[in-house]
Amino acid sequence: MELIILGSGTAVPSARRGASGLVIVVGDEPVLFDSGPGTLQRLAGAGVDCRRLERVFYTHLHPDHTAELVPLLFLFRNPDYLRDKDLTITGPTGFEEFYRKLHDTYGRWAAAEGYELRIKEVLNSELDAGGYRVKSREVLHTEYSVGYRLEDSSGSSIAYSGDTAYCRGIVELGAGADILVLECSFPDGVKSADHLTPSGAGRIATETGCELLVLTHFYPQCENTDILAQVRETYKGEVVMAEDQMRLKV
Repeated sequence: MELIILGSGTAVPSARRGASGLVIVVGDEPVLFDSGPGTLQRLAGAGVDCRRLERVFYTHLHPDHTAELVPLLFLFRNPDYLRDKDLTITGPTGFEEFYRKLHDTYGRWAAAEGYELRIKEVLNSELDAGGYRVKSREVLHTEYSVGYRLEDSSGSSIAYSGDTAYCRGIVELGAGADILVLECSFPDGVKSADHLTPSGAGRIATETGCELLVLTHFYPQCENTDILAQVRETYKGEVVMAEDQMRLKV
């Protein structure tokens, strides 16, 4: 498996970091998790052909994680990107209504043509995608937010928090993961009830026993802070700070 970080930032404009999104490549299949603004451009930059997408997963409904959903569906109406493969888009409780409202607004431009579009909701569940499994657990952010863990047929695993504060859900998803991708929105000392700081992310990584911790979703306050030093207060394992277009193999 390969992890590609598409966006390591937030909704705050940054010349360095795009909004949230990542791809996990399992065999020949790219699996997209979240698609903040600019995701299609960064997919192209990573050499990922959107026509190969069969599954897309969303962690929650904030625009810095979902804004590129309509452009993605609109893309598949372009003559050069017409598809006949079915597409399954999965999100937390409320996602079906979210899509319905998008469809009410954009009409046929957000609808499937020539393929079947399946919209599914998950909270605490597991699905077998054939060649890999995806587990979801509710995490502490919005009323309904989820994190995910993808595990391939060999047992290799990558877990992704989406946006969350410390909670049992993300600890369960990350248990023994080869790569644990955690948001790290603010430096220590900045209080937030629904986001992680470095020491909080380090605590989760220590409790999970993950092989590699990848920090992402950095607000600008993180750029002039020694984030790695703060993580080391609670985690002694291997850690990297995500950058857009970073690629990591399991």
